[in-house]
Amino acid sequence: MEELVYLDRRNTNCGKWDGQTGMFGEEGLHAMWVADMDFKVPACVREALKRYVEEGVFGYYKVPDTYYQAFIDWEEKHHGYKVEKSWICFSPGVVSAFNWIVKFMTEPKDAVIVTTPVYYPFLDAVKNNDRKLITSDLVNTDGEYTIDFEDFEQKIVKEQVKLFILCSPHNPVGRVWKREELTRLFEICRKHQVFVISDEIHQDLTREGYTHVPSLSIGEYHDMMISITAPSKTFNLAGGQNSIVVIPDEKIREKWDQFVKGIRVLSGNAFGYVAAEAAYTGGEDWLISLSAQLDENFRYLKDTMQAKLPGVKVTTLQGTYLAWIDLGAYVPAEKMKEFVQKKCRLAVDYGDWFGGERFATFIRMNLATSLENVKIGVDAIVNNLTVDPQ
Repeated sequence: MEELVYLDRRNTNCGKWDGQTGMFGEEGLHAMWVADMDFKVPACVREALKRYVEEGVFGYYKVPDTYYQAFIDWEEKHHGYKVEKSWICFSPGVVSAFNWIVKFMTEPKDAVIVTTPVYYPFLDAVKNNDRKLITSDLVNTDGEYTIDFEDFEQKIVKEQVKLFILCSPHNPVGRVWKREELTRLFEICRKHQVFVISDEIHQDLTREGYTHVPSLSIGEYHDMMISITAPSKTFNLAGGQNSIVVIPDEKIREKWDQFVKGIRVLSGNAFGYVAAEAAYTGGEDWLISLSAQLDENFRYLKDTMQAKLPGVKVTTLQGTYLAWIDLGAYVPAEKMKEFVQKKCRLAVDYGDWFGGERFATFIRMNLATSLENVKIGVDAIVNNLTVDPQ
């Protein structure tokens, strides 16, 4: 099994560690926010990039068939569904992709629905493109989240929703949706002619006992759906700027092609393609090691909180490497940022970023780092609340 190698990323132009001023107004916080990892990428990726660099010429790049085949093989082996090469389109990131889709699948002022709390660029994609944001809150039962299907459908009807952006697995609550849940969502969308974007960037990061179901694998909704994924979360390759947009329906794919021709973003950089192909071809053992580390990190967080701060609600982590934590039993919403940043000296994603003040007692913590770093973050919260309760 390939060893997981931790890297101290301070002073490496790392956005998470060295670029905190924009979000937090200062530097030097213990970084547990942006969703990337503090681990070196798989050895196969490093070797592939070394070979490419040693060639010494970085001109225009022809994307090889082996790149597409590596992704196709990965999806079939790990997620049980067959992607055809013609379905695969390029975007530099999933955020870029769903912003583009919002533009060409809806009109200004059209309503777009999301299930909150949710990854905040979903909210930005709706608002920044002059669409009407509609939110349907997930139901939180003691840290277990489910979909409020009645609320979801009622709002679609009332607001004449045109598009739904799905997060699967869900960020930040870590839910891995079951096939029957997805089918029910898609049936509602079919009934009311709502187009679906399925963001599946965390598809490979499920915990033991949970299985990701690709939205397109359900098979009956190809004419109303685009799926987006990437190797960036799975293998820590966000810097490669390489995401994969899967569009089985030819008419929808024609709309995509027309849009990207208009903005002239037809392909990515060579380094991203080389890294992605290598990761999908040879990164499986590394991913197994990563999963074991994530399990250990989450176990420490949950066990410590339960033992020391039993009022803290730690959401069950089914997928992603992002812990969703409710500190409301100890810290009031209006003091959350002061407590976390000024007292604990942590950089985290705050709950209100994911859908408003009703989530302001939550924080999201990135666990894709060393156990030592997780202990620093968790212990800072525990110690500050034990010594100086709010």
